[in-house]
Amino acid sequence: MTINRRSFLKQMGLGSTALALTPSRVRAQAMTKIRLGYLHTLAVDGQIWLADSMGTWKKEGLDIEFREFTTGIELFQALIGNSIDVLATGAVISNFPARGQGKAFLINNIEWATAQLWVHPQQGVNTIQDLKGKKISTTRGTTAHVFLHRALKSAGLDSTKDVEIVNQRMSEAVTSFIAGAVPAVALWVPFNIAVKGKVPTAKMLVDASAYYPEAAIIGGWAARNELYDTNKELLKKIIRAWVPANDFLVKKSEEAIPLLQKTRYQNVPIDDLWAQYRAQKVFTAEEWVTLYRDGTVAKWLNQVTNFNVEVGAFTNPVPAEKYFDQSLYLEVVAGKK
Repeated sequence: MTINRRSFLKQMGLGSTALALTPSRVRAQAMTKIRLGYLHTLAVDGQIWLADSMGTWKKEGLDIEFREFTTGIELFQALIGNSIDVLATGAVISNFPARGQGKAFLINNIEWATAQLWVHPQQGVNTIQDLKGKKISTTRGTTAHVFLHRALKSAGLDSTKDVEIVNQRMSEAVTSFIAGAVPAVALWVPFNIAVKGKVPTAKMLVDASAYYPEAAIIGGWAARNELYDTNKELLKKIIRAWVPANDFLVKKSEEAIPLLQKTRYQNVPIDDLWAQYRAQKVFTAEEWVTLYRDGTVAKWLNQVTNFNVEVGAFTNPVPAEKYFDQSLYLEVVAGKK
């Protein structure tokens, strides 16, 4: 069956802007298979699915095998174990590469307010200070844990001494909170939807935006060391495919968000998906060039790396200036000028 590409894109709701961004034809070239691990949360996979809808992966000759994971830690374990080639994640981008495991090469966004701290007031918790000596469920080493550490620190509490962190996969952490087994949970959206729906008495104390930019949490992409060392051209292709999808998301969010809800987030109400979008900070490809060049991105990455040192995850980290290669992005984007 022959499908007219323009008609297909209109049916999918991309509209005229996306049509302008979409390649008119796919390059005649051999396709390269690549295994991509990701988290199914808008802050991580928004650009991935827009690139898929727009055909930019195929334009760059990439045959993507998409593999969904639950946490960034699991993603990096798969990367190290050679089960995937590249990954997109949140705060964990500042963890494993800082230990020499994986190379960061592309930034998606800032998780501005994606992490949230929820409590049960009926269990005696109404302020952050009330958490002293209490149990808090979360997933160690992730965006939520980074945020929780900063939130506790703002109230004079040490996350390694003054509270008991119950380390669980996020779905299990939220289930524990909903069941009342713990008085607090540090989560990332969209897990807040279940909390709001099932525990109407729950209270959100604070989200990560309260600590921006001093505790900005960066999300982005990393590659296997071997892939980075031997095939930087492949990583440039990923960046080239990502750029138009990212700019569509940023510049035409009124088209992009409904498209993502219709095709990839059918179980998330459109208002909640908009809330997820507003909980992150995204920039155009050109705006990222400035943030790469002036050292802002490296500074933000180092902030999260330093968190991992503070909580004892590792010592003597590799600085972001060495584990994050910004040259590939700058060559692809700024090199066009």
